[in-house]
Amino acid sequence: MLGRASAWLEDRLPVPAVREFAEHKTIPVHRASVWYYFGGMALFLFAVQVVTGSLLLLYYRPSSAEAYESVQFIMTKVSFGWLIRSIHAWSANLMVFFLFAHMFSCFFLKAYRKPRELTWVSGCLLLGVCLGLGFSGYLLPWNTISFFATAVGTEIAKVVPWIGESIVRFLRGGDEVTGATLTRFFAWHVAILPGILVSILVLHLALIQVQGMSVPVATRPPVRSIPFFPNFLYRELLAWTIALGALASLAAFFPAELGNKADPFSAPPADIKPEWYFLFSFQTLKILPAHILGIEGEVVGVFALGLGGLLWALVPFLDRKSARGERSPRFTALGVVALVYFVGMTVYGWLA
Repeated sequence: MLGRASAWLEDRLPVPAVREFAEHKTIPVHRASVWYYFGGMALFLFAVQVVTGSLLLLYYRPSSAEAYESVQFIMTKVSFGWLIRSIHAWSANLMVFFLFAHMFSCFFLKAYRKPRELTWVSGCLLLGVCLGLGFSGYLLPWNTISFFATAVGTEIAKVVPWIGESIVRFLRGGDEVTGATLTRFFAWHVAILPGILVSILVLHLALIQVQGMSVPVATRPPVRSIPFFPNFLYRELLAWTIALGALASLAAFFPAELGNKADPFSAPPADIKPEWYFLFSFQTLKILPAHILGIEGEVVGVFALGLGGLLWALVPFLDRKSARGERSPRFTALGVVALVYFVGMTVYGWLA
């Protein structure tokens, strides 16, 4: 029966080509090979996000009158609803963590060098979309913290010259954070951004298959390799199993809290902070002086952060030494500065 089913599929799908590709695909082995697993971990956690998010969608109601109550119903009445929501929240945070770890590892291993420039750019776009997913999903429980954090976060866009007010109205669906904002963020979170992410992800994975896995500049030939299937795949599956166990433990022992329902007329809580992956930018804008060379400090900060993100995405086209297969200590030093700044400001923002 299995033979007939396999023959039936081979007549209709390119099964032999896929099998041949899997048999010939190899993974380089060197001292830094452990970093190869971080991208796969982020992909696995994205799959967890899709599954748990789909389950939450069965009960969630995207309106200011019912959003909080629907989440409360999920956590108190639905069987294991609290666990699914906690896994969804923790997997989102861990996915962003592994994306940052994967990005910095690719930077220091110079995995962006020719001919993998587009792989790097598509990876940066993936990180940006995931940050957008985190920001849009934060409002959906419609509790006090998420309401005022979203109000503060969207308010930052006002400092953009000429178009700031229009950006804020576009994000909020009006001048203030209201039920229209919740509905808009829900659409971004469950439809628009996931569609964009999947499209970029397909491109990113296709580029990886075409270009292969990068080898660090300092690695001397010949480079040993192992088959992707089954050797590397089994190791990746083991890492996913460990991640799933850690994820379930975090969700069980540190479940996601709901807090109080949002009240637009109440006073905002003291010391509102965004999710940890926005803390470095939030704290940067917070410590800037009111004016820098006659320009508002927030304007300078937003411009500097935006320019820094753009230059980071364009690193493959700026680092000409790595493109020629040479060491580039200046860019490595810049990467160290960026990493220390990101971690330092995140910790500072968390403790402040």
